Amino acid sequence: MADFYSRRRDHFRDKPECVVDFPPWLLSVQKMDEYRQLPRLAIAEMAGRDSVAAAIVAVQTNGFTDLLPVYAYTGTEYGPWAGVETAVDRLRHRLPQTRVHDLLVLGSPHFWHALNGRFINELIRRYGFYTPCVGCHLYLHAVRFPLALNLKAPVIAGERETHDGAVKVNQSATALNCYQDLATHFDVPLLFPLRHMDDGKEIESILGFDWKQDEDQLRCVLSGNYRNLDNRVKITEKMVQGCLREFAFPLALQTLEAYRQNRIPDHRKLALDIFQSLKAGKVLPQ
Repeated sequence: MADFYSRRRDHFRDKPECVVDFPPWLLSVQKMDEYRQLPRLAIAEMAGRDSVAAAIVAVQTNGFTDLLPVYAYTGTEYGPWAGVETAVDRLRHRLPQTRVHDLLVLGSPHFWHALNGRFINELIRRYGFYTPCVGCHLYLHAVRFPLALNLKAPVIAGERETHDGAVKVNQSATALNCYQDLATHFDVPLLFPLRHMDDGKEIESILGFDWKQDEDQLRCVLSGNYRNLDNRVKITEKMVQGCLREFAFPLALQTLEAYRQNRIPDHRKLALDIFQSLKAGKVLPQ
């Protein structure tokens, strides 16, 4: 039988619908019950160095005794899976007094597709631009919320409004406020310990070892898509807000309502219904 590491790697490779219905080898009912008994448990986003630094700061600030690292897949990543496992090992090494539990791998490519892939033409027509990055980050937070609700645990994420002066449209103030609003709607504490930390050297200081930005992590085939030939960003926060509030937020909201009822929705139909409502001039939850 394949070991746990190989099973997680293969699970990431196959990317099944896995947000509320986990295979027992990955998260059993007994293990879920054990996690619920931990009073100072937090879910830690696993991505690159910022997510690890955010978990460290959250433990130091909030006194969490247990961390459940969770990697969410999207379908656009590439690179060696070992980078994710290495990030968890680095977190354990940096927090020897904190119990860092087994890595959990989850996601829903159908949800991601409905938010960011299937309706590109309509999104461009309606909003005058397209980037998958904002909807992708909304998705990355959203797919952790059902687990957070089940465990009554906060979620720690490594979002930063600026990165050594550079702004990413998926981590702008407008975008982060939207992610927070979605979490608040479901009473999930979403923690951004690094939100106002700009200096990358400060991140390395928190980590306690050398880890350059974007190194030793999975990459995205769509990285940098919203930058022009001069590497500048022409998409404004007002443009992002319109797309988020009219389409992405309502779609995530309805998807999570279904997940909360332990149902896997028809993600594409939900998105189609939202566009039909917008055409009819109906006001959707924002």
